[in-house]
Amino acid sequence: MSEVNRQWLLRRRPVGMVQESDFELRETPLPKPGPGEVLVKNLFLAFEPAMRGWMEDRPSYLPPVGIGEVMRGVTAGQVVESNLAGLEPGDLVSGFAGWQEWCIGDANVTKLPAGATPEFALSILGVTGMTAYFGLLDVGEPQAGETLVVSGAAGATGSVVGQIGKIEGLRVIGLAGGKRKCAWLTEELGFDGAIDYKHENIGERLSQLCPDGVDVFFDNTGGEVLDEVLARINLNARIVLCGGIARYNEEQPLPGPANYLNLTRQRGRMQGFIVLDYLARFDEAAAKLTAWCGEGKIRWKVDVQEGFENAPRTFKRLFTGENFGKQLLRIATPTSP
Repeated sequence: MSEVNRQWLLRRRPVGMVQESDFELRETPLPKPGPGEVLVKNLFLAFEPAMRGWMEDRPSYLPPVGIGEVMRGVTAGQVVESNLAGLEPGDLVSGFAGWQEWCIGDANVTKLPAGATPEFALSILGVTGMTAYFGLLDVGEPQAGETLVVSGAAGATGSVVGQIGKIEGLRVIGLAGGKRKCAWLTEELGFDGAIDYKHENIGERLSQLCPDGVDVFFDNTGGEVLDEVLARINLNARIVLCGGIARYNEEQPLPGPANYLNLTRQRGRMQGFIVLDYLARFDEAAAKLTAWCGEGKIRWKVDVQEGFENAPRTFKRLFTGENFGKQLLRIATPTSP
């Protein structure tokens, strides 16, 4: 067992596009578990676009990561030592352990369901799967026969949103960057249409693929896509504001969408949400999502990079369009207890 714990710390607040130099690598002594605690060897780090907001020094639903603190993030790991009832060496667990190789966990550590791999736990059963489930079904309130548009549709959250939409009987159109991602949406996931926002005119393609308008829009990006969809919403449309990755790395705030007054004309609703508000119902979503995956109704994809030293570089992939599926970083492999 190593006697050193490597950690990535937040070195400075990012300005514009997040940079690898915004983080600092540090070595500290291996932590020791106390009463009611476990020592966990992290196996995977998971990355979410929302983490960019956690680096900002501004009010939010979570306090900002402090300068010099371990970068916050969800991990999956393996228990090595345990002083906590219900967890034994060898058990696979997940939690908000941050960007470090080892961590001390307590009752907040969640044991993975029997047979669940870390990849499945961090994608379908993780923040992205929960976000897709509650964002579409609770906030979007979809009705069979309606048209659903999803931005960032080839991402970990958007791809699940679109597939849940198909399960619910919706007509689903997704936006993604590049022919390969768009083909995956229509040929493998069953989307009814896809728009390549990098190479196609977004407004023209929305008009072609949504001739009867848009009833539900699940927005992961903001920016031009949001504005173009707002121009085409139907009466009583619902806009689900999940994220705004197109704006996260802007140095100066940009003006809001020009077509927002269409919400008034069409009596539309635009609502943001935070998935942590649904913690008490995560078991409900996990059971549904697991069943749908087992029935082949939901397919999921992970983009796994390798090596703890590559954590900042892997995080940046979220904002350059390099990742395809849930972005993970493998930093170790499980061992026998």
